[in-house]
Amino acid sequence: MSWQMIPLEEVAPTPWRNGGGVTRELIAWPTPQDWDWRISVAEVEKSGPFSRFEGVERWFAVLGGAGVRLTVDGQTHEMTAQSAPLRFDGAQDCACELIDGPTEDFNLMLKHGHAHARLVRVQGALDVVVKPGTRVAVYAWDEPVRVQVNRKFATVSPHTLAWRALANGASVRIEAPTALWMELAR
Repeated sequence: MSWQMIPLEEVAPTPWRNGGGVTRELIAWPTPQDWDWRISVAEVEKSGPFSRFEGVERWFAVLGGAGVRLTVDGQTHEMTAQSAPLRFDGAQDCACELIDGPTEDFNLMLKHGHAHARLVRVQGALDVVVKPGTRVAVYAWDEPVRVQVNRKFATVSPHTLAWRALANGASVRIEAPTALWMELAR
């Protein structure tokens, strides 16, 4: 399977019910109605609570803006575009306070028992060995990302999600000033 590319600009925004922002769902696997994992980018325009997702593990990373303070189940995490992604239980109470204006944020959600994942912020280069049967994805923020899988190279344009399955596993190298790397497995 080759890389599947999903440019952010080609995905229509969905307004939040509370009016605090919009979300662009880049992919929901295997279907949008019954997903095991879901990747989206949100524009957060005002402070407020996050929706609760029972039975879902959430990963959160700031892409742009000054950042946010997420208070998850009483514990506050200050998140910026340089911070490591935060993983938390979607059933927990989560409040978002904008630090200094709107932000753009990345979200990975996984249903408990259906998938597990790893989300890593890449700043420079990252080398990984991926186990067989894993789906991988990379999100290029504001600069292109170069990905090498074994001996084949691909370039991911800014504001684009690229994903693929690695049935046989692989050695992977990701090179980018800033990007997000994901490994998704059952």
